Amino acid sequence: MSETSRISTDSAPKPVGSYPHARRVGELLFLSGVGPRVAGSDATDSAVPGLKLDKNGNFLEFDFEAQCRSVFDNVRAILEASGSSWDELVDVTVFLVNMKRDFHTYNRIYAEYFKDNQPCRTTVEINSLPTPIAIELKCIATIK
Repeated sequence: MSETSRISTDSAPKPVGSYPHARRVGELLFLSGVGPRVAGSDATDSAVPGLKLDKNGNFLEFDFEAQCRSVFDNVRAILEASGSSWDELVDVTVFLVNMKRDFHTYNRIYAEYFKDNQPCRTTVEINSLPTPIAIELKCIATIK
């Protein structure tokens, strides 16, 4: 039977439900959905880089590029806390709440972060995410 373990870290945002940041199964590492909230934060808009909402949930400030960079930093933190690394990513699924508005920016920033390692990638538009964020990544990496 292969080795299985749950991984959680204070260097990434707290999950919004009852699940770990990642699970190791043998030499594979499966990351739960990772958003752009600030490490250690719970599910509040004030903890999302580039986002400020009014009391009715309307945008006061919105910076999708800041969210992209933050989500990549959070993925990297989980990978490193798990004993893996950015170069070990083999598959990335990205969920965007507005493909038309955000895909071009995402694709440009993705190319900066994945110059050398180029994992498989799928991009999906969805209606919403459980917190007021515009992007979430689901990743698979190797781990030795």
